[in-house]
Amino acid sequence: MNRKPGLLLTGALLALLAACNQGATETPASTVVALDSVATVNLPDSVKSGFCEVSAIAQAFASGTGALAVSQAGTVSRLLSDDTVGDRHQRFILTLSNGQTLLVAHNIDIAARVPGVALGKTVAFKGVYEWNAQGGTVHWTHVDPSGSHAPGWLWMDGQTWR
Repeated sequence: MNRKPGLLLTGALLALLAACNQGATETPASTVVALDSVATVNLPDSVKSGFCEVSAIAQAFASGTGALAVSQAGTVSRLLSDDTVGDRHQRFILTLSNGQTLLVAHNIDIAARVPGVALGKTVAFKGVYEWNAQGGTVHWTHVDPSGSHAPGWLWMDGQTWR
């Protein structure tokens, strides 16, 4: 069989995009829902309804794909110091339900810092996934002042930061 690599990559990207529901933009209201049949956490329907499958993020990592709009939740597993080179970013590591880790880089020159981020807390996010060897980075977790990226957000303890 003679397959063209570009067509396979295009198909894989389309599958990843289809796995991510880009619809949820409402401000969250509390309710309890199941996450991937692994853990039960307090997440609002308006947050959960926009989640892409964890497997889509895992597939992006496995294939080295980046620039993918994602929305999901994880547990804070490591706190990092702020990145102060260029735009300042609040940084922490989330562990997803499948065990994959993601660095969250939240621009605090554009959006407010998320107070109270601590080990074991559940944080939901909407942003852009970029590949790296440690599991990936999610950034653009805020409104883009230039309008070139879809608005992102972080959600924790019933509050949303944009």
